[in-house]
Amino acid sequence: MSADLEERAGPPVAITLGDPAGVGPEVIVKALDALPQRERASLVVVGTTSVLERAARLVGADLSFKPRGAAGDGVAVEEIAIEGLPLPFGKLDPAGGEAAFRYIERAVRLTEAGETAGIVTAPINKEALNRAGHHYDGHTGMLAALTGSKSSFMLLASERLKAIHVSTHVSLKTAIERASTERVLATIRAGHAHLQRVGYARPRIAVAGLNPHCGENGLFGSEDVERILPAVEQAKAEGIDVEGPISADTVYYRAYNGAFDLVVAEYHDQGHIPMKLVAFDTTVNVSLGLPIDRTSVDHGTAFDIAGTGKANHVNMLAAIAYARRLAASRRIEARAA
Repeated sequence: MSADLEERAGPPVAITLGDPAGVGPEVIVKALDALPQRERASLVVVGTTSVLERAARLVGADLSFKPRGAAGDGVAVEEIAIEGLPLPFGKLDPAGGEAAFRYIERAVRLTEAGETAGIVTAPINKEALNRAGHHYDGHTGMLAALTGSKSSFMLLASERLKAIHVSTHVSLKTAIERASTERVLATIRAGHAHLQRVGYARPRIAVAGLNPHCGENGLFGSEDVERILPAVEQAKAEGIDVEGPISADTVYYRAYNGAFDLVVAEYHDQGHIPMKLVAFDTTVNVSLGLPIDRTSVDHGTAFDIAGTGKANHVNMLAAIAYARRLAASRRIEARAA
């Protein structure tokens, strides 16, 4: 990411609290406590103050909270009142899913209205979300629905390795079906545009193969030749610096060592496993293809350690930093338009 993206005053970045029974509140208050006051002033938490106050007491964070727009040095909170909060730590509860949805919905509306510059999301629990009646496969699908977007893409970003996914939270059978020429091409385009936005003049993109060894000329499947290769060729014809399909068992090693800036992963685990292996604590989840910016930690609610104060906030700090850079780049684009 370019280091010279300027930062100027603008709307705050919204942080959603996630499932209040998970580690989201803990990592948020830890991250806020680690930031200088001038940076906290450019953030607003969309959540429930009582949950934040409990988390602050738990981790010993020296923070106070205030309503969004109020004077003072406290952390700004866009208050969302949810009956029954705070919940017991680590307990799967539909109330947690309802809270998580309402936090995200409010943050989306604030960002669409220009009152916030983008969204950083703490983790949600998909089962709790669905038990509450919100039937989404996770943040990415929910955000697409809330913003009326036709589709969206999940990009995982770390310093040395980045991956964008053709599909995410679907069965492996469905993921294979979704790896169409049109979807692969759209994924390449989305990744290329995003990297250009954050400072890569000519991103170098690799497209991973779907089958072992890209199918070995049809020996292990024909999808790589029939679907993925045509997408790569079309992207090349559009001027994108892209190669592939490249066998997935080597492409991430090559990208990690500098041969490529981005890998197009054909399905969830193909992209997530290498990313979490090399950058578990620092990978940022970025949603592309939406009219608003959203980043997230790349971990779950961790119910098993919720309430212990052990959750690591480094990933949240990385997500906040990425969101602030996206907000700065959007302001630069608006001034140039």
